[in-house]
Amino acid sequence: MKTDIAIIGGGLSGLALATHLERAGFDYQLFEARPRLGGRIKTLEHGGAGFDLGPSWFWPGQPRMAKLAGDLGLDVFDQHFAGELAFEDANGQVSLGMGMSSMQGSWRLNGGMIGLINGLASALSDTRIHLGRAVRAVSAGQMLHFNDGATCKAQQIVMALPPRIAAGLLPEGDVLRPAMEAIPTWMGGHAKFVAIYERPFWRDAGLSGDAMSRHGPLVEIHDASGASAGDAGALFGFLGVPAQHRAGAEAAIVEAAVAQLVRVFGDEAARPVRTAYEDWAQARETASPLDHAPLSHHPAYGLPPALDRMWDGHLHLCVTEAAPEMGGFLEGALAAAEHTARLLTKERV
Repeated sequence: MKTDIAIIGGGLSGLALATHLERAGFDYQLFEARPRLGGRIKTLEHGGAGFDLGPSWFWPGQPRMAKLAGDLGLDVFDQHFAGELAFEDANGQVSLGMGMSSMQGSWRLNGGMIGLINGLASALSDTRIHLGRAVRAVSAGQMLHFNDGATCKAQQIVMALPPRIAAGLLPEGDVLRPAMEAIPTWMGGHAKFVAIYERPFWRDAGLSGDAMSRHGPLVEIHDASGASAGDAGALFGFLGVPAQHRAGAEAAIVEAAVAQLVRVFGDEAARPVRTAYEDWAQARETASPLDHAPLSHHPAYGLPPALDRMWDGHLHLCVTEAAPEMGGFLEGALAAAEHTARLLTKERV
């Protein structure tokens, strides 16, 4: 196979870039290792509603996200915040009245963030999108090597992947690898638990659904219910258990997480109609072992000078961690796609 531009990765940045290229009439092919599109965007569908297992929010001051949601006709709604925040101490004792919702002012998408992915993908040519095509290496001459032995020759290669994953595709000894491996993957060490209920019963008790815990296993909990009053209720939380201790322990973690929701929100929390658990640290398309240590702060993302004009301008990194602004956010993924599209247009001229 030959193409002008090969995009590796079908997450938000890869699909947004493909949209720019298709509108401009470029020849491109997009290869995604997973059997699905979305990358770190993944939504559990239940009862006609969507519950995010990856990123859940965007914020005012993120114009690309607002515009894309509007262009795709997606419903934006405010994160639920009314009610008290609960706090669980190290002994499992719960106190109320510890503050208000920590995510007040954030926005969600009705049906989940997967609406962005489905909307973008629906406007792209089916013949250009290839699922389940894992690239195992890229080599000089802009050649992609797939796990099944096939190859693809491209004039430009765009790695729409977390930098540490992208580094693993480069030849051994390539001088770019250390610079890529130094960029931590946003969400790379995270795991997320979701419990779905027939209704958001905690609101009856004046609780917002927000909770902070020093006991765990969930260290931070939020209301993940749907947009309408009649929608199912849901709570989600981030795991505080280190990645190396989570591996292979899903059943125990789910059981402990439900027990924690009972301590915090009452007996009705013991009867979720469905639960889901997503450990991003174990997803080889998302995280490397370097990401298993949790981040203590939001990194100062952006493309470092060492990764500028890679392979004489024939190799590009298009991902939120390399975005010129809003790195780590969904807005950053869209900013990275815009920036890369401009570079590719300049290369063609």
